[in-house]
Amino acid sequence: NPILSAECRATLDQLVSERKQADRLIARGLTPTRSAFFLGNPGVGKTLAAKWIASQLGLPLLVLDLTAVMSSYLGKTGNNLRVALDYAKETPCVLLLDEIDAIAKRRNDESDVGELKRLVTIMLQEVELWPSSGLLLAATNHPELIDRALWRRFDLVVEFVIPDHRMVAGSLKRFLGNDYEKFSSWVEVLALCFKGESFSEIEKTIQRFRRALALEIAQPKELIESYIVNRSLELPHNDRISLATLLAKRTGFSQRAVSGLTGVSRDTIRKHG
Repeated sequence: NPILSAECRATLDQLVSERKQADRLIARGLTPTRSAFFLGNPGVGKTLAAKWIASQLGLPLLVLDLTAVMSSYLGKTGNNLRVALDYAKETPCVLLLDEIDAIAKRRNDESDVGELKRLVTIMLQEVELWPSSGLLLAATNHPELIDRALWRRFDLVVEFVIPDHRMVAGSLKRFLGNDYEKFSSWVEVLALCFKGESFSEIEKTIQRFRRALALEIAQPKELIESYIVNRSLELPHNDRISLATLLAKRTGFSQRAVSGLTGVSRDTIRKHG
C-alpha cells in the first residue's frame, strides 16, 4: 500500500474503482481509464503504486524496462517493442512501461536518430488503441523530455511528489518495523531531517540504522546524532534552525550540544526557542 499525497491517493483510488466497476460505466456509455502516465522523481513510489494497482485489480503486473530494450536492441527496437506490447494486449494485465523517456522523446529533438522518432509514432498508436481489458501505465523521471503528443494520448496523468512531513512520518513507521518503539522518541526529528528525501533514500538510511542496532554497533541516539551532523549541512538554513530548535526542546540535548550537531549558533537557538 503506497504512501501517497491526498490528491494522488484519491486519483488512484478512483482509477481502481473505475476498473472494478467497469460495467456500470459501460452501461452509461462510458469507458474506464485505460492508460495513466506516472511522473515524479526517482524513489517516490511510482513502481510501488503500479504493483498496488495490479494487486487491487487482481491482475498480473508486467514491467517493460525501456532503457534495457534500447541498449540491447538498437536497430530492432521498433519490432521488439511491438512484440512486447502485443503480448501484453493478449491477456488482461497491468503493463508498466518504465523509463518511457528512453523511447518517447520530443520529435523535434535533433540529437535523436530517425528510429527513435519512429518509436514515438508507435507509442502514440498503441496508447490510442489500448484495449479496455488491460491497463497501460508509463513512468518517467524526466517529463520534460516526453513528446507532448504522447502526454495527450494518456487518459490520466498522475504526479508523485516528494514526501511531505505526514508522508515521511508514515514511512518511518513502516520502514522501522519491529524497531519502531526504539526510535519512537526520535520520529519528529527524523521526519524533519528527511525533508526533501525520496522514500527510497529514507528506507536506505533506516535499514542502515536497523542493521547497526541488530549487530549492537550503536544505539538509536548515537546513530541519529551521527546522521544529524552530516544531514544538517544539506538542509536549507531555515530547516536547520527548525531542527536545532526541535532538538533543544524535545531531546534533552543542551544548547551547546545542539549547536555542535547542527552548526546553528546558541544565540539563534535561544532566539527561536
